Amino acid sequence: MSPVFSHTAAAMQSVLDRKLLVVTGKGGVGKTTIAAALGLLAARGGRRTLVVEVGEESRMPELFGIARPEGGVETPLQERLSSITIDPDRALLEWLQVLGGRVSGRVLASSGTFQYFAAAAPGAKELVTMVKIWQLTRDEDNRRRTRSGSYDLVILDAPATGHALGLLGSPRTFGAIARVGPIAGHTRQVQELLESPSRSAYLAVALATEMAVTEALELQDGLRDRLGRDLSAVVVNSLLPRRFTGEELDRIATLQAGDPVSVSAARAARAVHERARFQHNQLARLRRRSFDVVGVPFVWGAQLDLEAVSAIATRLARDL
Repeated sequence: MSPVFSHTAAAMQSVLDRKLLVVTGKGGVGKTTIAAALGLLAARGGRRTLVVEVGEESRMPELFGIARPEGGVETPLQERLSSITIDPDRALLEWLQVLGGRVSGRVLASSGTFQYFAAAAPGAKELVTMVKIWQLTRDEDNRRRTRSGSYDLVILDAPATGHALGLLGSPRTFGAIARVGPIAGHTRQVQELLESPSRSAYLAVALATEMAVTEALELQDGLRDRLGRDLSAVVVNSLLPRRFTGEELDRIATLQAGDPVSVSAARAARAVHERARFQHNQLARLRRRSFDVVGVPFVWGAQLDLEAVSAIATRLARDL
């Protein structure tokens, strides 16, 4: 039997029609895989799409067989799909350089002022990262930077839930401090983007485990508290199908009194069934909160390559 999941097709379709789509969840649940699949899906639909990674890693180019680019450089991956990695330290340096006028980056980076600001302003790196992402969603900024025009969709492959909420909450934190000047202006515009249901959407990625589902529920609560927003959907990754009916399980039980091979096979079948049953119990927790839930089947293979991600994109196309 195929995995069962509930969703509202019209609502799910709209997540790819926003300017910003934020993808987050517990670490290790496959956020980057789902972000890449969504990027492929949006590009197939004719949208010029940019996937943004945060930090030092650039996993998207590697997935597409492209050498790791310099940080902060937009890298074409295939037609209508590109990626970029934002280094928060570099973003903060560039932002302070803009505010500081003609002061060179080298001088600013070596100055005590930069080090003091970075240490004394918790959330500053998160805020400038969000400013950078906001700029990537702006049509006029994109036209200045790229020959082919602006992006229709920016997908943020966000950090894990706790860090992601800190990232998304940074404009409100700084907005309470800086009420005038360029910092206040940028802060307000980022906040407007994050709070606008017509311009941004939020997806959680989870495994069907107790901890990952709990973290998705906490993400929903955090989004409401910080931004007054809800998750558009929860993508549950690596689902096992329910393979056996009750009658088939009864027949399998009879094998446990047979030869050693039959006993081993029966135990393995029972274990797979129990694991699938547990996963679907976790899906029920999400449904009780009225989430739109999209199931992605477990991909069998030693390594998740571009072909596998493309297959996931095809699967998501049925439900997004």
